[in-house]
Parts: sequence; structure tokens; C-alpha cells
Amino acid sequence: MATRPVFEVSADEKIFVRREVQFKWLGGRDLEQIRTNIRALHGIYLVAYPDKKILEISTKSEDDLGVKLSAFNLMFRDGVSLESVFQGSKVFKCGGPYTDIIGKPSVYAKSDGRLKNSGNLIGFRFEGKDFPLNPPTFFYNRLYVTTLAANKILANELLARDFDAFTDIAFNPDKGKVNCQAEAAAIFVSLSRQKLLDSALSSDENFLRTVYHERQRL
Repeated sequence: MATRPVFEVSADEKIFVRREVQFKWLGGRDLEQIRTNIRALHGIYLVAYPDKKILEISTKSEDDLGVKLSAFNLMFRDGVSLESVFQGSKVFKCGGPYTDIIGKPSVYAKSDGRLKNSGNLIGFRFEGKDFPLNPPTFFYNRLYVTTLAANKILANELLARDFDAFTDIAFNPDKGKVNCQAEAAAIFVSLSRQKLLDSALSSDENFLRTVYHERQRL
């Protein structure tokens, strides 16, 4: 058995709801095995919430939109993926940010050895600005929502298809993972539906206040 979160769009100030779903896990790394696990996760979730419309966001998604919305494929700008920006913005106790990672293909950016050999993560620095680790998901979610909002065609397709919930099969909190593209997508849709997107993205402080309900100088 395995447990994975499903991130639901919220119609109120919660912005998103996280639900833990337990399902039978099929071991293996073959694409079809992974997709079988996605179907199992979605199937169990939809038994409990049959009125929801759910999308897997990852390179393993069976829906082309879910593949395009993966951080590996979502472009911050031409030739620069969100994944490479995120990895290239990390600041560690003993080094970073390693800005040369930005612009590398996503798979190489994520596997750069310096990201594992520079001590504990202490924050983020991007475009000359420092971002704290608290809240832990702030920088990633802010970056993802900002990037998706700028990709108008992709954003409009996502909103037009009326998804209510999102998953990322590889996101396993039990292995120390914190940031999740499925959570970020749920935030984007919720902010858009509640007509809060422009306000939330107008400043880091407003994003923090709207999404995390915190007031803090960044």
C-alpha cells in the first residue's frame, strides 16, 4: 500500500485542500506501472469524491496537459524550465545559488551533484532577491503560479477544462519531499476562480498573505 496526497481546489480562503489517499501500489519504474499507480490513486479518490475532476501533473501523466504542466516542461522563459530555475536558485549552508544550472535541461538541473553536497538548504536567491524557507513551499509555489500565469495558452486550457483536483505520483512526503507541482496548480486554479490571481501576484507579500494567510516582510 502507498499514500499520496490529492490537492483540491478550494472555493474559499483555504485556497486548496490536501487529502491523503491510500491505495495499492504496484512496484517498478516502467511507464505503464507508474500509470497504473496513477489510475489506482485516482480511482480510490473518485470513489470518495465522485463529483471531482482530477488531473495528474507530471511527465508520466496520461493527459498531455498534465505533461505540459510538469515543472520539467513548464517554461519560465524560452529555453529555461521552471525546474532549472528552482534548482538554480537554491542557497545552501556551504554554497549556492548555482546559477549556471538555470538554463540546463531539467533532468540535468535536478541531478546536479552540488545540490546534494553543499550542506543544508537555507533559502533561495533569484534575480537578486532572497526568499526564506518559511513557509517551506512559498518560493516554489510563487514561482510556479507566476510562470503558469505568464503562459496564457496553457493557463487558459487548464482553466477551461475545469479540473478540481491534482496529483503528482512522484511526490512522496515520506521521503522528505516538500514542494509539489500539483499543490501549485491547485493554488493557481483557486486564485483564478476566486479572481484573486492578479492581486496575489502583485507582490511577494500579497502572495504570502493570500495563500498562506501570513503577514511578513520578505
